[in-house]
Parts: sequence; C-alpha cells; structure tokens
Amino acid sequence: MRGPGDVVFVSCYEPGHQPQGVASAIAFLRRAGFQPTALDLAVEPLDDAARARLAAARFVAISVPMHTALVLGRRVAAHVRRENPRAHLCIFGMYATLNRALLAGEADSVLGPDCELQLVDLAESLAAGTATSVAPRLPGRQAALVPDRSALPALGKYARLAIAGEQRTAGHVETTRGCKHLCRHCPIPPVYEGRFYAVPADIVLADARAQIAAGARHIDFGDPDFLNGPQHALRIAQALHAEHPAVTFSFTAKVEHIVAQCALIPELAAAGALFVVSAVESLSDRVLGALAKGHSAADVPRALEIVRAAGLSLRPTFVAFTPWTTLDDYLNLCRFIRAHALEEEVDPVQLSLRLLVPPGSALLSAPDIAPFLGPLDAEALSYRWTHPDPRMDRLEAEVAALVEAAAQDGAPPAATFRQIHRLAATAAGLPDEAPAQNRIGLRPRSEPPHLTESWFCCAQPTRRQLDAF
Repeated sequence: MRGPGDVVFVSCYEPGHQPQGVASAIAFLRRAGFQPTALDLAVEPLDDAARARLAAARFVAISVPMHTALVLGRRVAAHVRRENPRAHLCIFGMYATLNRALLAGEADSVLGPDCELQLVDLAESLAAGTATSVAPRLPGRQAALVPDRSALPALGKYARLAIAGEQRTAGHVETTRGCKHLCRHCPIPPVYEGRFYAVPADIVLADARAQIAAGARHIDFGDPDFLNGPQHALRIAQALHAEHPAVTFSFTAKVEHIVAQCALIPELAAAGALFVVSAVESLSDRVLGALAKGHSAADVPRALEIVRAAGLSLRPTFVAFTPWTTLDDYLNLCRFIRAHALEEEVDPVQLSLRLLVPPGSALLSAPDIAPFLGPLDAEALSYRWTHPDPRMDRLEAEVAALVEAAAQDGAPPAATFRQIHRLAATAAGLPDEAPAQNRIGLRPRSEPPHLTESWFCCAQPTRRQLDAF
C-alpha cells in the first residue's frame, strides 16, 4: 500500500483548474508515508496507460466536488469495479455527501469534502489489513498543509487567462472552505450548513507561490465567496501583490457582498484583481426569493457599477431556466445584458443553464417547487422538473444546442448572444430585437479578461465530456 501506484487519486473535472481537493489529500498521504499518484481525466485521456494504472491500484479515490465530476466519476468507478474488483474504491467530495445513499452501493467508502485525515486513516487501515470502514463526518476546520501538486498535470494544461490578445498560465487557490450563506439551489449549504472557515494565510500564499514558480501569471481565488471573510481575503491579496506585483488575480463574490463591501473593491483592484465572478442567477425578484439568494434585482446594476468603477470586469453567472422564470424574465435578462454592454462578459453557457435539483438539495423542502417536481433521474443525478410554460422548455433545448455548437466552433460570445436573444424573441412571438444603443453608453469590450474555461459547476456534462468516458 505504500508503494508508487498503490494509491491512485482520480479527478474528472473541476472547472478548468488543477483539482484542489486531490492536491490537498496527496499532501496528507505523503506526510503519512504513502506515495499516491493522480489521474486528471479532464486533461488526460482514459487511455491504455491510465487503465493500467487503475487496474494495478489497491486504493482508488475519485474526487467529486461538483455535479459534472460526479456524473463522470461514476463512470470511472464502474470501470474500476469491473477491471479491478480487489481495489478499495472511495468516492469523496461535496457531491459524494449529497448522493451518499446512491453511492453506497457503488463504492466501498463515501466521504465528504475536507476528508484528508479520513483518507489517511483509510489508507493506513488498508495497509494494515484491518477494518476499512471510515465513518463520514461533517466538514470542518482541521490542520492544513500546502497542497502537493507535483503528481498533477502541468498548469499549462488547464484554463488560462485570456487578456489583451494573449493567454497566460493561471493557478488556483482557495482561502476559505464552506460558505456562511444558505442559498437554496447551491450544493454547499446542505453539506456545510452555513459554516465556513479560513485556510491559514501562510498555506494559501505558499500554494500560490509554488504555482507562480511553476509558471502561473494569474491566480484564481476559487472560494465559493472570496468575501465571506473580507479582511482575510484582502490581507492575502495584498500580501500576494507585495511579493509578486506582476501577478494578477480574479475572485468570486456574492452580489450582496459587492454592495456591502463596496469600499473593498478598489483595494482589491489596486492589489491586482482583474475581474469578479458573481452569481447573479436572475433578474427576477420572484426567482431570487425562491432561490434565497440574499440580493434583489435592483442590487445587480449597483454591483456592476461598483465593480466597473474600480476598473474591473464583472462576469455574472445565471441559472437561466427555473420553474419560476417566465419568458418575459428571460427576455429581460437578454435586454439587460445588451443594455449594460455585458455581451462579452457573460459566458454564453450561462444563458443555457437549467436549475439542478440534486439529492439533498434544500430546494426539495421548498413548497414552491413541489408543483413542478418529478422523479429523480438517477443517471443525471437530478430531480426532473417541468416548466409550466412549454415554450420555456423548448427554448432551453434550443439555447443549449446553440451554445454547445458555438463553443465547439469557437464563436465569439457576442455573436452567440445575439442568436440566443433572437431565439427568445421568436419564442415570445416578437420580431427580432435589433441591437440598440446600450442604456449606459458603453460598447462591449472586444475581449475583457477571463479564464478560457467557461463551463460551470452546476451544469450537466456536455456530450463531448460524456463521450470521453
């Protein structure tokens, strides 16, 4: 169990970056005397060499921090079960917690996030030939180690920063785990139950430093919300900037945090921030209330103004199709994007995303979803729901097909957006709404800074991803 190849970690997808949970787990196992290796099937093929490594392993641990990763990870798990039935198969991560009942019949162990010490206990029990069951526990604060990324593919294989006509190698770190908010549609609240904790600044900075040494010129702070601990975030950003002034960064923050911490945004810009990702989700107060987002539609233009006034780009994310979203809501979203010159800052996939309702979701206990909810789709790992307006389900299918084809063709986002807007107008029986002067007198920037991976944590896998497995 302590030889090279005995323990193999598998990651299937983390939106364009090196798998953080795998790198952290590897650090803990190496400290305990193991020599784990890793496969990242998002950037490495499941070829004969990869299959041979899985067939020889005694302990295979599959990381599933997000929905796409779990859908693909179950395929890998089934392969391991067929080809290497003697191996202990573990599935771990946030989506393992949400789907524990289902996965209990597919894996020997099912663990949640922040399970590094449990993985060590499991490996040691396997090495000793003793009991192999490890009780799951709630995620929480624990001793931290600098993630060990040496077994992972090089940073250059992952998403890059696109800026000013060039692409720069990007790294990824996390300054906190969990989230203090309870948005109903988010997978984090059922797992962390409103808790979050800070990763020590020296660990975060050491991780960033190692990635910069490996070629990173941009760091993406991948916390669910960088401003859950605003002063912790600012201290780390400023320390990173002081040590590496040429390195830029990006982060994710809630709309309500951008508004509440408006004085912090210029300070983060001065420390090297380029853009902010924010889960706007909808411009309908009814939808925002159903999702318990914590902000109103009126807060969105205010957050956009704050971010742009600091010289940053705002990259909104949306859940464009929900049971409560009307066709007028969708059209108003398209009009808002055009009016505020966001055509190049909204990844087209954001306008195709359908609300996922996975097992364990807080949405399942919400009375306002019951009229729309159908059975669990065990393959898609989400409860089915039907929109009360059939035009919306048809529009979603059309937009999803358009977005996937445009992504494969490398179409410019603004061109794809125009086609989406046209589809929405047609669905409403309206003439094509010709491009108009945007309300605030701005033109879309030709290429605002962004990461080259535009997929999303709460999206179903694409056909291309499924075919690769």
